[in-house]
Amino acid sequence: MDSLQAAAQEARTETSPDFDAIIIGAGVSGLYQLYKLRELGINTRVFEAGTGVGGTWYWNRYPGARFDSESWSYGYSFSPELLEEWNWGEHFAPQPETERYLNYVADKFDLRRDIQFNSRVTAAHYAEDTRSWELTLEDGRRYSTRFLITAIGVLSAPTMPTIPGVDTFGGQSCHTHYWPKEPVSFEGKRVAVIGTGATAVQAIQEIAKTVGHLTVFQRTPNWCAPLHNGKIGQDEMRRIRGNYPEIFARCQETPGCFIHAPDPRSTREVTPEEREAFWEKLYAEPGFGIWQGNFRDVLVDREANRLLSDFVARKIRQRVKDPAVAEKLIPKNHGFGTRRVPLETRYYEVYNQPNVKLIDINETPIERITPKGIKTSDAEYGFDIIIYATGFDAITGSFDRIDIRGIDGCRLKDKWKNGPQTYLGILVEGFPNMLMVMGPHAGLGNFPRAAEYSVEWVTGLVGFAHERGLTRIEATAAGVSEWTEHVLSLGEGLLMNEIDSWMTGVNRNVESKQTRKIMRYSGGHPAFRQQCDAVAADGYRRLALA
Repeated sequence: MDSLQAAAQEARTETSPDFDAIIIGAGVSGLYQLYKLRELGINTRVFEAGTGVGGTWYWNRYPGARFDSESWSYGYSFSPELLEEWNWGEHFAPQPETERYLNYVADKFDLRRDIQFNSRVTAAHYAEDTRSWELTLEDGRRYSTRFLITAIGVLSAPTMPTIPGVDTFGGQSCHTHYWPKEPVSFEGKRVAVIGTGATAVQAIQEIAKTVGHLTVFQRTPNWCAPLHNGKIGQDEMRRIRGNYPEIFARCQETPGCFIHAPDPRSTREVTPEEREAFWEKLYAEPGFGIWQGNFRDVLVDREANRLLSDFVARKIRQRVKDPAVAEKLIPKNHGFGTRRVPLETRYYEVYNQPNVKLIDINETPIERITPKGIKTSDAEYGFDIIIYATGFDAITGSFDRIDIRGIDGCRLKDKWKNGPQTYLGILVEGFPNMLMVMGPHAGLGNFPRAAEYSVEWVTGLVGFAHERGLTRIEATAAGVSEWTEHVLSLGEGLLMNEIDSWMTGVNRNVESKQTRKIMRYSGGHPAFRQQCDAVAADGYRRLALA
């Protein structure tokens, strides 16, 4: 027995925790984390606030919700059987199809028996004497676990606008994240949508198909690009299935884990005619190519970004008939790709409909919600339905909504008040045995591709501890400082870090989220994996283990 094992055994108490591991969240990452811990023989329980699996794809069932990653690049890659059995119906799957897929996964691998639904975690406190976490659910139930694994997502803490009178409205209203499971009819209805982010873009273009009258309240327009979705027939699905090894290998190579990679050329090393032709090609292709597969300098060089933004602005002016409305839909405070790019299907054409009105709330701010509708500084509008597409307190917001306390009762929210501090985006110093799947400062991108890696790394560390009888895993202060400085340095020079958005931790509806912070690893996923792999290959010696 080595000294680490002896120390670990000595530290054990007679009281064992209820579980070896508790996972918070039964979405894409939580389901796979459960699957992987089962392989280790770890006694695991998942706590899920909803009544079903799916995470994002359980909650966000608003009209038009769908992938903007190619479906066949989004699904899990770990099971050849699953890849063989599942047929995607569209290149960019809608929410109902994705929810069916994740339910199929849960059933195929018998995951539900270890998932506790209707179980929202409100608090998680670390107990040093037992080296375990004590969790409290919303209904007061309490559980203990050796390892606490958060799989709570980067966009799972919805925010309502700080507008007076929200509770006074007499009609139907909801945030898009909490969309009702029963169908909502818009026929003959007067509908308001507040917001024009990615969620709003998807909802607006779908609602406009049947609505009586639609009014969109916009504060900040976003640069949008065409989705170019299409159905997948049996023959094409057969070809996709045969190409899965190449598809997943491609996603491993690219910075964002998409099938799209930056063009090696810079914007101004080609002629204006070649540049225009390249952008026309990207604009006509499906998916994120125009964002993730553009010239290598468009997200770091101001002039290159201006040229690209001018191209997309011309497209908007071509598609929107009223020049004044077109100008309102063209962002003036940020360049193309410096915020998350919504993908759309005839979104701009919606504003050509006579029954659709765009209101710029910078010109006429919303003063309050009234029993009958919405009052701005110059008019009061009556509505039957108000939809709040007002986004999320992103990346750290879902952590802030749980009372997470580490050593000596230190609150995670306080520790991160000036920005997240992590090691590898997975561990936090002072919070032993807490492991974050897709936490702040991790490599983001095409979510399942990045999440699968994060889950597998966490599983490797838990397995390492389990084999050796270790009961305490923690990042060191030096490791956190080094990693955080590394992440911050990678963010220098990126135009998107100069812009207020959820990707820089800004949310005007959250009092503590008014200052830009570096929230994610910007060096590309291959480099992120290389960093994490090196720590594992070194036997995790950069961590404090006991």
